[in-house]
Amino acid sequence: MSSAQGSWKNRVSYLRMMRIIERIVSAIGRRIDESSPMVDARLADGSRVNVVIPPLAVDGPHLSIRRFGKIPVSEQDLLATQTLTQPMLELLRGAVKARLNIVVSGGTGAGKTTLLNVLSGYISEKERIVTIEDSAELQLRQRHVVRLECRPANADGKGAVMQRQLLINSLRMRPNRIIVGEVRSDEALDMLQAMNTGHDGSMTTVHANSPRDAIARMETMVLMGNVNLPERAIRRQIASAVTLVLQVARFNDGSRRLTHITEITGMEGEVVSMQDIFLFEKQGISAEGRVLGTFTATGIRPRFEEKMRAAGMALSATFFEPAGKSRR
Repeated sequence: MSSAQGSWKNRVSYLRMMRIIERIVSAIGRRIDESSPMVDARLADGSRVNVVIPPLAVDGPHLSIRRFGKIPVSEQDLLATQTLTQPMLELLRGAVKARLNIVVSGGTGAGKTTLLNVLSGYISEKERIVTIEDSAELQLRQRHVVRLECRPANADGKGAVMQRQLLINSLRMRPNRIIVGEVRSDEALDMLQAMNTGHDGSMTTVHANSPRDAIARMETMVLMGNVNLPERAIRRQIASAVTLVLQVARFNDGSRRLTHITEITGMEGEVVSMQDIFLFEKQGISAEGRVLGTFTATGIRPRFEEKMRAAGMALSATFFEPAGKSRR
């Protein structure tokens, strides 16, 4: 094939892809061209679409569509895929019922939203829940749910509604719990304040590689709001607002694990103090390339155990003993 023929075929492929992109984008009332070469939005069926075209995409237009199952992942699915163990699941169920504030931490594609969906299923039908997301992904089944979604700016650069605005407005709706799909900017401070002012049992996710990194990221996001607060005051706000950090990870074999259930216990000097309740200890790779490891309790009894008992979730005396290891 000559270079001219190759160039012609590339041009046809480029135009065909652009026509597909324009049809998708126009159907959701958005525009894409050289002046606005990037779109991230939700399709009518709930799928997420991301488009990048030249000049941002050097080698030609890129279209990504992320589809979600119509049937939400259940707790039984998490057990079947060995994401966690039954004792860990019982602890999380009790934590939600006891109205502990929870942050789910992990990397992209680790399963943060999936875990958040499962946790939200333990919330009582009697509670009023407000969800706030950049693009709506959560699939809550309760009756009293208000779903709020951010809005990007229009072609003139106006009309954008960000998560922080929705979060501030949600406080006027008298919610029992607030669930923020992901904190990524200065709305972190408003989320922490909501957790500290009568909205116990609220939940959110954050991109981080460990529970300690999650705390550091939240501190950084608060500072992004140009607040005139010393670092110690921000850390104290985090320590008093958040009770549990759940760390999820996606391994090289595609498996997902809940690697840490970590309790925030307060402040020690200038540092937020934490203690691990359950861990996944990676122990190697099998001949088939499967990640091997063990879920284990650390032997530490959490300080929030009393709250769980008050919520009717009584745990056995041996529940937190490390002897009950399970191979995964």
